[in-house]
Amino acid sequence: MSTSLGLTRPLLALARPRPQPQPVAAVPAGVRRISSQQLLEGSRELVIQHQGGEYHLRLTRNDKLILTK
Repeated sequence: MSTSLGLTRPLLALARPRPQPQPVAAVPAGVRRISSQQLLEGSRELVIQHQGGEYHLRLTRNDKLILTK
């Protein structure tokens, strides 16, 4: 099979369906919501105390959040 572009076979990449974005789960009513900017208050790390342990919430150079114990 030949086309005006000189292709001898169809472009399979164009025939494949694109993956659809996953829907974001809805937050149940009454759940508290706070922005990361409010939580971090301009810093790049926050320590959260929970059941006697400490968890570190860090903002990476790529603006991703990481929570570690």
